[in-house]
Amino acid sequence: MLETTIRNKLAQKDILLMTHIVIGYPNLDTSFEVVRTMVEAGVDLMELQIPFSEPMADGSVILKANQDALATGITVDQCFDFAQQVARDYQIPFLFMTYYNILFKYGVEAFAERMAECGLCGAIVPDLPPEEADEYLAAMNRHGLAPIFIFAPNTGETRMRQIAAHGSGFIYCMARKGVTGLQTDFSQQLGGHLAHCRAATELPLALGFGVKDHDDVQFIKGKADIAVVGSEAIRVLDSQGVAAVGDLIRSLR
Repeated sequence: MLETTIRNKLAQKDILLMTHIVIGYPNLDTSFEVVRTMVEAGVDLMELQIPFSEPMADGSVILKANQDALATGITVDQCFDFAQQVARDYQIPFLFMTYYNILFKYGVEAFAERMAECGLCGAIVPDLPPEEADEYLAAMNRHGLAPIFIFAPNTGETRMRQIAAHGSGFIYCMARKGVTGLQTDFSQQLGGHLAHCRAATELPLALGFGVKDHDDVQFIKGKADIAVVGSEAIRVLDSQGVAAVGDLIRSLR
């Protein structure tokens, strides 16, 4: 169970690191190398994004990575094969991140079943609200997978409780409104948002959208349980190469 794994890790560390890659960016071989490098650098869990043509929650960095991966001809089946290999090779939790159209076209039950067969722990589907997720939630439950839902900064506490009642594993908290990859103000206001999130659920909290350096991770300690680094790792990959991604991850501690 994903939540149990996270809590066991938190008994040994004061904050966990979760990274995000786009499968097939810039190519599958490099994606494997990035995963290996991140795991060796101490990542605790990882999102594997299935490329999609309209990733509405993602900013320019991850959007371009999605588009470039799709341009190589990457398929959903290849993403499943990739996920199966990394889940077999590395002893950390892996999750899929993608958009509901992918699940709808593949078949929700078949998608969840194959996720479980591949050794994945759960999924983040940011454009699927819990009110419209009955089929998805039932399939995830049948296959022992965690559906990860999202708290936004403008989500009220009543709504947070409603969302959390449908999720498991952890709750993904957005550090600000908007898309990934933009500048985030790590300030008292964000601390207040995380306090509201904590009051609304007993699940562990992950914070993403703008986490990029050691100071950001230090700010999150004690307020959330997992720091999520996505766009910054892709920027470093683009500008400095795979080895520098490992240096980035190590520097966050």
